[in-house]
Formats: sequence, structure tokens, C-alpha cells
Amino acid sequence: MHLDIKEITTVSLVLFAIIDILGSVPVILDIKSKVGHVDAKYATLVSGFIMILFLFGGKQILKIIGIDVASFSLAGSIVIFLVGLEMTLNRDIFKSGNSTVKSSSVVPIAFPMIAGAGTLTTLLSLRSEYEVITIMIGILINLIIIYAVIRFIPKIEQILGDTGINILRKVFGVILLSISIKLFSKNLALLFHF
Repeated sequence: MHLDIKEITTVSLVLFAIIDILGSVPVILDIKSKVGHVDAKYATLVSGFIMILFLFGGKQILKIIGIDVASFSLAGSIVIFLVGLEMTLNRDIFKSGNSTVKSSSVVPIAFPMIAGAGTLTTLLSLRSEYEVITIMIGILINLIIIYAVIRFIPKIEQILGDTGINILRKVFGVILLSISIKLFSKNLALLFHF
């Protein structure tokens, strides 16, 4: 077994860019304002479990269900679009009436924000280029960062204040809409071979 620091760094940075946990701060703050608390440990463990499961059996899982990667990514882009719309327009699309801390930590935080279509398809791509141990270390490094960001959300909230959070919420809502449209159009082209 050979560990290459350069490869581990590359994989970690690719995953960090795709997961974009810092960009998800306004979404996490928004969910926290609805349910009162986001369970950092639970969200991190569930997203880690989804990523590792997909790393080892992603293509097979999708094949068993009868879904191709492009369709899976399209579905993820629609969920991201709805979250972005909710943030931009200040309207509740995902009703939070029966949401618990644990369920809100899973949807939409663990999936599709952290371990979403982009992350999972990236893992499939990385698998063809790098050793599994290298990707596992990259996932672990990102899970530590994810846990730290979600864990210190109250401090981030304190620093930003209500006005700062509202501004970030709108800005990142538009960014999420843009990402979802890009994901949607790219995967629609793949699906229909444009």
C-alpha cells in the first residue's frame, strides 16, 4: 500500500470544492432557524456513510435500482434548485412542521447538500483515477471539516448577525440556483445525448 501525499491533497481539495461546506453555511443556518438545532455528529456520520457506500457500490446500487448516473444527478439538481428557491424567495417549500433535528440533519444537509449528486458522481470519477485508500483519506479529511463547520454554526451565526445571515441566505440562494441549473443542463445533455 502506497500513500502519496500529493494525491491525497488533490482528492481532498476536489471533494472540498464539490461539497462546498462553507457555501452551505447559510442553508444550515436556515434549517437551524426552523428546527432549532442541527446535529453535527449525526449529519457528518450519515454523509460519511453515504459517501463510503457510494464509493464502493455506487454504480451497482444505481444499476440495481435501474437509474443511470445522469438521472440521479438530475434528481439531485432539482432538490438543490428547490432549496435555492426557498432561500432566495423566503418561502417554505420543504414544510418543517414534523421535522426533527435528526431528519433535518439528514435531508437536506447530509443528502443532497454534502453527499449529493455532485459529490457522489465525483467519487465515481475519482475511483477510476486513484486508489481507494487515497479517496477514503480524502473523505475523512472532508468529514472533519464538515463536522467543525456544522458544530460551530452558532458561533458563525453570532459573528454574522441577522442582517449578515439574511444577505448570505439570498446570495447563496442564487448561487445554489445557478449550481442546480448547471447540474441540470449538463446531465440533461448526458441523458439525451445532445
